[in-house]
Order: sequence, then C-alpha cells, then structure tokens
Amino acid sequence: MRKDAPTLAADRLSLTFAALADPTRRAILARLTRGAATVNDLAEPHDMSLPAISKHLKVLERCGLIARGREAQWRPCQLKAEPLKDAVDWLENYRRHWEESLDRLDDYLKELQAPPPAAPRKKTGRKESPPGKPQT
Repeated sequence: MRKDAPTLAADRLSLTFAALADPTRRAILARLTRGAATVNDLAEPHDMSLPAISKHLKVLERCGLIARGREAQWRPCQLKAEPLKDAVDWLENYRRHWEESLDRLDDYLKELQAPPPAAPRKKTGRKESPPGKPQT
C-alpha cells in the first residue's frame, strides 16, 4: 500500500461527508432522529419518486449512516450515529484551531482599539505655580 493512499477511516469519512452534502439526505437523517421509519414515511415530505428516495437511502446505508431492517414486508430505516461522531471528531480539531486563531485576533483588535497610554510628563526644573499665580 502506498504511503499517500487514504486510510479506511479517511475513506469512510469521505463517504460520510459526500452523503451529508445532499440536502435530501440530511432531511432524511433529521427525520430518523425521531425514530425508525419506512421508505414511504421518508419519501412523504419530498417531491420525488420512491426509486429516487431509495437511491438516497443506499448512499446513506453504504456510508453507515443508516441501517435497514426487515419486518415482514417492511424495511424500516434506522439512524446509525457512529459515522456522524467520526465526522464531528474530525471537525473538532479544526474548530479548536479556528477558536484559538479568532481569540488571538480578538485580543489583537482590543489592543489596537485601546486608548494609547498617557505620555509621562517631562520635568522642566521650573516650579509650577499654583493656579491663578503667574510663573516667574
């Protein structure tokens, strides 16, 4: 195996992100957060054919985001969260990086917006006269 070849985990991550790239598949996953559903249940809110919904389900199943069971003539779909956790873990590294970068930027901007420190007064050797009296 070549050193630059993607690992199995990276390939699985690519499949997960490819599946999540489609708004219909994201809507299907959102529906499955409420519990298992049949293909007809999942197809109902979408303006597409059952074969089109089935293709979306195959993509989700191939990357492990859903599992399809068998109950008599029904094939209920169920959400599987592990690939989502892998994606979140991968994204977490970047979130930390950007949070730290943005915190440093915020500190720098606050430093730029702060009023300049007062310049120290020069001592001239002359005595200052109290207000209302002329200096000599």
